Amino acid sequence: MEIRHFLLGLCAFCLFHRRASAESTCNLKAKFNLSGYKDVEKKKVVIGGMFPIHKRIASNDGNTLRFNFRTFRWTQAMLFAINEINKREDLLPNTDLGYVIYDSCFTISKAVEGTLTYLTGQDEAVPNYRCGDGPPLAALVGAGGSDLSIATARILGLYHFPQVSYSSTCSALESKFQFPTFLRTIPNDKHQSTAIAKMVLHFGWTWVGTIAADDDYGKYGIKDFKEQVEEAGVCISFSETLPKTVVEATAKIIVVFSSDVDLSPLITELLRQNVTNRTWIATEAWVTSALMMQHGVSVSSLLGGTLGFAVKRASIPGFQRYLLDMDPYTDPLTEEFWETVCLTSKQKARDVNGTLSGEVRGLPDGLCTGCESVAKLNNTYFDVSQLRITVYKAVYAVAHALHNLEHCKEGQGPFNGKDCADITDFEPWQLMYYLKNVRFKVPHTDEEIYFDKGDVEGFYEIINWQFSSNGEISYVIVGHYNGSAFTFCVCTSCIMHPCMLQPPRSVCSENCQPGTRKGIRQGEPVCCFDCIPCADGEISNTSNARECILCGVDDWSNDAHDACVPKIIEFLAFGEPLGITLIVISAFGALVVFIMNVGTPLVKANDALLSFSLLFSLVVTFLCSIFFLGQPQNWSCMTSQVALALVGTHFYHTVCVCVCVSVCVCACISIIVWTVQFETNIFSFLYTQGIACGVWLIMLPPHSIKNTSAKNIKIILECDEGSVVFICCIFSYDILLALLAFIFAFIARKLEDNFSEGKCITFGMLVFFIVWISFVPAYLSTRGKFMVAVQIFAILASSFGLLTCIFLPKCYILLVKPESNVTPSK
Repeated sequence: MEIRHFLLGLCAFCLFHRRASAESTCNLKAKFNLSGYKDVEKKKVVIGGMFPIHKRIASNDGNTLRFNFRTFRWTQAMLFAINEINKREDLLPNTDLGYVIYDSCFTISKAVEGTLTYLTGQDEAVPNYRCGDGPPLAALVGAGGSDLSIATARILGLYHFPQVSYSSTCSALESKFQFPTFLRTIPNDKHQSTAIAKMVLHFGWTWVGTIAADDDYGKYGIKDFKEQVEEAGVCISFSETLPKTVVEATAKIIVVFSSDVDLSPLITELLRQNVTNRTWIATEAWVTSALMMQHGVSVSSLLGGTLGFAVKRASIPGFQRYLLDMDPYTDPLTEEFWETVCLTSKQKARDVNGTLSGEVRGLPDGLCTGCESVAKLNNTYFDVSQLRITVYKAVYAVAHALHNLEHCKEGQGPFNGKDCADITDFEPWQLMYYLKNVRFKVPHTDEEIYFDKGDVEGFYEIINWQFSSNGEISYVIVGHYNGSAFTFCVCTSCIMHPCMLQPPRSVCSENCQPGTRKGIRQGEPVCCFDCIPCADGEISNTSNARECILCGVDDWSNDAHDACVPKIIEFLAFGEPLGITLIVISAFGALVVFIMNVGTPLVKANDALLSFSLLFSLVVTFLCSIFFLGQPQNWSCMTSQVALALVGTHFYHTVCVCVCVSVCVCACISIIVWTVQFETNIFSFLYTQGIACGVWLIMLPPHSIKNTSAKNIKIILECDEGSVVFICCIFSYDILLALLAFIFAFIARKLEDNFSEGKCITFGMLVFFIVWISFVPAYLSTRGKFMVAVQIFAILASSFGLLTCIFLPKCYILLVKPESNVTPSK
């Protein structure tokens, strides 16, 4: 380190004595050719300025410099402010401000060269040395873009030299550890990133593309923006510094953090590829830049409807007249501007009409003379309708700091206890103290400027680009954002877009409506999803639901799957057509039995008691089917099953007795005796069945239940048997009696007797077995109330079968052959 300082000192010594010694061996490597403005003679304090007046453009012929009218207007704003301050009596009345302004050419190298030259005090840069003997340097206003200011701020920070920027918004510059002397009169990009994020969330955009300039301004701005929106669930379709995917991308919203100079080549390419139907979100660096308009009327199809954030607009009285009254022969830079604007205007007029327009028709071909009137020319330099006056504020901030320094009262100063600084000989860090604590109102406005850790209030106007039919653009204010109060306000109905009647919409997938849920696509961002309908029994009652909600046990999803509704209660009701039909059939069966069979001679001839018992069993069997109808209750479940079991026992026992009576006509005495005993104990089987049923009802009785598993959409009210073992035992007992009756009837079927019951009962029992064997698969294959219907049909069918087979032959004799209905001769 000491060797380096020694060599630098030696080189500086040689610099000052190079004219005195022809044999000097220490020479400068380069002498900068920095175009700009300089006025330091007879000035008490000098303010530095740095503006990207030229921009470097890559072309086939190599890099070329082009004049930037917008930044040249910024330069004139600084000159105007200094002249205005020098004329004031209330601000620095005893001090004339001078200035040294350099052109950074929008490159870091030129910005660094200008900074070192400014600090050196000569046209040569000697690091770490002040070679000038003129008035003290106050501060540097500049240096333009964020990259340029980062480079210059690192150098100026080494010397505690104040820097007030008018357009460097990068959030990285807020670090006082890296940039201790950097201040700015334009808001920090953190406010802008937050404002853009709020706009994206306000309009519900979930699919957004981003483009960033390949510099600190673009990278930091996009980084802050992405962090905020991704945390809120917004997806980034593409994020490019070299935007190769803009044409193919599906995102309709594209956020661009870039300067107008860096963005202009991209706009040219997008116009060539005829990209439309995109909404661009502009940052303050290019939202009101006329550089975009140099692409002609066709830019309206690409950039029409652009939404962006701009620093608060204000006007400077007299500034436009100052611009128009410029003397083209003041210095080479102004002369270059005059010639450029003159020739550009003439060329533009020829391109549009093929002939010169009225404003420039009198201008001669070739170089301009300087006597032309350019007041009516449509040029960015003369357009003061979109002034953001950040340069104006920066100059006034330095002036107010100098004013406070100059008017410090001895004994009340901030240095070394209570010392003051001398305005003719002060240190940069002393002015830095006053700059950090400056507070003033901007002339001609009510805006108050003060620095909070080097930054100012983050207030933005929301701008909408609206084009007229002839291609003229209007920057319409449609809202605002206040970073200090975190308030975001936008007039949605005020926004106009050439391709849309409503505010733009940009999503990767449309919102999932209630009744569906989001299904994530494998390998794609979370904003890209499929809307999957909820399964039966599940609902979603909000948009973009991540999961469906399962309905309760007694509820089911409606057809739209957006609400749970009570399940349908199903049972075989009395009032249903099916229930009414079964009741009628049951009543008809009982009526037929009583009317057609009770008391007939034929019945009496067989055995009146047995016939009545058989008929009574069939009547009760018909009526038992009614207990299966209606809403199942615990009592009806028990009654239906027990009644059916007991009636079955009584019926099959009676059938056996009837068969045995027929057998008695021709059989032996032993069979007669057994038959008498069987008939005498006609109720003994009922007692056994009754005891079994009583035990069943006490231990595990049948009861009503809600069956929710058979049919999802319904609740089936049905009877649960209680115990499968008990019901199988009980009805097995009836089946055993039925088999005995069938066997007895089958044996007695060929006995010769006029009134033999054998054949009739045999056929009746065959019908009975066929019906109940068919009942099993039919019962198991049905659900709900139809299970009950199948069971009732089986009861009725078997009862009608027995009734028909046993009593139809007798009815035939009664109705067709009454002569046969006589008592047999002895």
